[in-house]
Amino acid sequence: MRILLVGAGGVGDAFCAIAARREFVESIVVGDIDPAKAERSAARDDRFTATTLDASDAASITAAATAAGADLVMNAADPRFVMPIFDGAFAAGSNYMDMAMSISEPHPDRPHELTGVKLGDRQFEKADEWTERGLLAVCGMGVEPGIADVFARYAADELFSSIDEVGIRDGADMVVRGYDFAPTFSIWTVIEECLNPPVVWERDRGWYTTPPFSEPEVFRFPGGIGDVECVNVEHEEVLLVPRWIDCDRVTFKYGLGDEFIQVLETLHKLGLDGVEPVTVRGQQVSPRDVVAACLPDPASLGDRIEGRTCAGTWVTGVGRDATGAATGPREVYLYHVVDNAETMARDGAQAVVWQTAVGPVVACELIESGRWSGAGVVGPEALPPVPFLDLLGGEYGSPWGMEERTPGG
Repeated sequence: MRILLVGAGGVGDAFCAIAARREFVESIVVGDIDPAKAERSAARDDRFTATTLDASDAASITAAATAAGADLVMNAADPRFVMPIFDGAFAAGSNYMDMAMSISEPHPDRPHELTGVKLGDRQFEKADEWTERGLLAVCGMGVEPGIADVFARYAADELFSSIDEVGIRDGADMVVRGYDFAPTFSIWTVIEECLNPPVVWERDRGWYTTPPFSEPEVFRFPGGIGDVECVNVEHEEVLLVPRWIDCDRVTFKYGLGDEFIQVLETLHKLGLDGVEPVTVRGQQVSPRDVVAACLPDPASLGDRIEGRTCAGTWVTGVGRDATGAATGPREVYLYHVVDNAETMARDGAQAVVWQTAVGPVVACELIESGRWSGAGVVGPEALPPVPFLDLLGGEYGSPWGMEERTPGG
């Protein structure tokens, strides 16, 4: 497979590190607006080269994809660049994959009750065009969304005869030495996810929103992480899962912690979460970009991080046996735990960005082999889960697990 990788930040670099060990990769052109970043990631393998491009310019993406003869454009850039990269790939006749979908816009009058423009809406509006051209866009294929959606499909196919709730639950016990506040992922993305109104889906109500950080619950995470308080956060799984999986409810909750929430709320009160430029000493700057510039680069934190991160999918409903017959109430948590010490030793990448990058590499390999195929705009839950999970836990050496839990316990 010939890949144009757009974005050479922490996730893009981890993508290159993982892909460097896989024979299905014919070439990767690493594109970034910062030539030094692109060259750093391209140096990981002789099959990789660097180019300079502007992710905000669809024509730049089209030109780079065409020059690379790209079979697939892999989007590892911030969510604000989804649409130009998505459109640029389409114009080049390339397949497409991203780890976060087109951004949302809250309802103008009732943002904590009704959805406005939802995550991914702008991409799904163009689904028919992709289908007609025979091109495949796999959207939301990171870890969350991504691996978590594959877990949901696996549960629906293999474990349950009917599903009450699919609940994505993310928690960690990671600490960053030497910093009072240092997000392990892009602060731009963190602000976008955590301060936008969270979305919930229910069969009889459809998609609706709540206030940020609503409905706190304590969730027990495996791998030695333990109990973590989780709250509602806007995330793609809630917009993806109901499109392909028959269930009654879908939620996403993230273990942020009180201090993290307080910092985000303070940024919001001060207007520092804004994206529209303001004038500072004659210069136009985005407040959110200023916050990002004041914080350490998440990709640089690896040797300061201790602990593990867990992404997973909690599913309740009526179970099934090997013959497909209904058994009785069932509750499971399918999960993927990654230890920072392991990913740093393996690839020099901190755990959060590594975990986000491994799923897309697996997905690209499945597309190249034909085990994942089709046309249109789809989420990971639209594709067969078993080949993905077998490859992830097998040749990629990143095992996943499943806990049976007491229904209603």
